Amino acid sequence: MTSASTFRKRSLAVLGGTAIAALTLAGCSAGGGSNNTSSGATSITVGTTDKVTSLDPAGSYDNGSFAVMNQVYPFLLNSKPGTSEVQPDIAESATFTSPTEYTVVLKKGLTFANGDKLTSSDVKFSFDRQLKIADENGPSTLLANLVSTAAPDATTVVFTLKAANDQIWPQILSSPAAPIVDEQVFSADKVTSDDDIIKGKAFAGQYTIGSYKFNQLVQFKAFADYKGMLGAPKTPTVNLKYYTDQSNMKLDVQKGGIDVASRSLSATDIADLKKDSAVKVTTGPGGEIRYIVFNFDTQPFGAKADGADAAKALAVRQAVADLVDRQAIADQVYKGTYLPLYSYVPAGLTGANTALKGLYGDGNGGPDGAKAKSTLTAAGITAPVALNLQYNPDHYGASSGDEYALVKSQLEKGGLFTVNLQSTEWVTYSKDRTKDVYPEYQLGWFPDYSDADNYLSPFFAEGHFLGNHYSNSEVDSLIKAQAVETDKAKRTKDIETIQDKVAADLSTVPLLQGAQVAVAGKKVSGVTLDASFKFRFGTLSK
Repeated sequence: MTSASTFRKRSLAVLGGTAIAALTLAGCSAGGGSNNTSSGATSITVGTTDKVTSLDPAGSYDNGSFAVMNQVYPFLLNSKPGTSEVQPDIAESATFTSPTEYTVVLKKGLTFANGDKLTSSDVKFSFDRQLKIADENGPSTLLANLVSTAAPDATTVVFTLKAANDQIWPQILSSPAAPIVDEQVFSADKVTSDDDIIKGKAFAGQYTIGSYKFNQLVQFKAFADYKGMLGAPKTPTVNLKYYTDQSNMKLDVQKGGIDVASRSLSATDIADLKKDSAVKVTTGPGGEIRYIVFNFDTQPFGAKADGADAAKALAVRQAVADLVDRQAIADQVYKGTYLPLYSYVPAGLTGANTALKGLYGDGNGGPDGAKAKSTLTAAGITAPVALNLQYNPDHYGASSGDEYALVKSQLEKGGLFTVNLQSTEWVTYSKDRTKDVYPEYQLGWFPDYSDADNYLSPFFAEGHFLGNHYSNSEVDSLIKAQAVETDKAKRTKDIETIQDKVAADLSTVPLLQGAQVAVAGKKVSGVTLDASFKFRFGTLSK
């Protein structure tokens, strides 16, 4: 907004979610340096605090990286805007041709932005390299049911699956494991650098990347030869600006320095914006979850810790679950923009339950210090237990510090625990957590697809991305069974049983489920968060 227009009533559009776009704010029509014409703005500027780990789909499995990938890479299937349903994107058709074979036929004449043809060979290459690289920070675990990928001709791809009738596979083809990359640019056996990807112009989504400054600024340019179901983007140029401070991003939104802010603003910022007569904020359940992870090797009494004792280690996890007060965290830290979460699948998805609610605390969702003490005493633990709890200050929002300060005070109440609370920035944090550096630590989850399986397989199936040394063969078998169960009632029951069994083991302690926050405005339209939790720049216009 120019200085001459600061006296005008601001017009904001906000769409917040608990996933790819946890909070989105649109600024005034002249914001972000947009060049407005009679046909609308030619550019829009988006702000975010989410950082990129890698632009290579094999080398990252986080919200910040996928938010960029989702704009520039093509997918075989994609979610229809506004829904969680998937349908062919750059594919002409996609269907099971046998119980263990899923056949995709590509549209003809597909190309990458560098002029390379996009054929079935690139598709096979994309999936083969995911499995071969299997980076610890990558999404290859989503492809656990994939045996092989074949390319019998230039437009046909055949996926051979381990388990028949995989109900999740179409969703997997729209997930972070499934961007199609250019085999002429990407390495077959190692993560390709951002510089090489940018230099190779290896893009074929709605946008290409025109310029790139790592975690500072990305300029997206509409790709004229994109032939997918999303169609041409409504705005030719989108600039993505990265912020290290939420409050600065909020100020830029209000001043018109940016048009849209995507993940994330603090609960205090949201509460403040609710008072603004130019905006209307509404909330509802969303897909993000926040939780504490226990490393089963290095937590107190863990398998490789001093005094290793599985029963005592479980008692420690149970006592933590007895003491945390989710409602207090939701109210005091997040002002109602998050909701208490008592299981592993968030409310709103088929099969979600409240498995932890009756098992821990007061049995009604609240904490119970006496129960926690009894649990520890029964396991033979009498001295205060030292917890080395790590959290991340930049990836999950600035309020993480307040969240974990409150968790620390809750766990130390009554003298059962002493908590050494430490923080590490995301670029280091994302690597250290898989190297057994943190005995207990914070994570959040932004779903890859809108199905309960996405809150189960990545966390608890064999080879799960948590890498916290949790394993339960019965849980693993149930996860595999529900994924191919065609009877909806039976599948729902399996999903509920999985949650019950993991709640008894406490691989993680769920804390919060995010709430979607939406504010409608007049100047910026097309701010849409899919039920699949994908935020697409191509829908934005002014």
